[in-house]
Amino acid sequence: MIDNPINRDPEILAGTPVFAGTRVPIRTLIEYLEAGDPLHEFLYDFPTVTREQAVAVLEHAKSILTGSPDEAAA
Repeated sequence: MIDNPINRDPEILAGTPVFAGTRVPIRTLIEYLEAGDPLHEFLYDFPTVTREQAVAVLEHAKSILTGSPDEAAA
């Protein structure tokens, strides 16, 4: 599991949450999934994001939305 897959830096896209080490907004992954696009298509279009990062972000969102503790914190 990745320690922190999300980066927020005022110097990168005005503080928009992005995948750590990239300039790819987290919002872009959500938009792909909302449109019904598979994860592999997002990863193909944004090769700087790893599958591990994408899954870690989704797991983090799941833990926030369900009130479950992050597995990384356990």
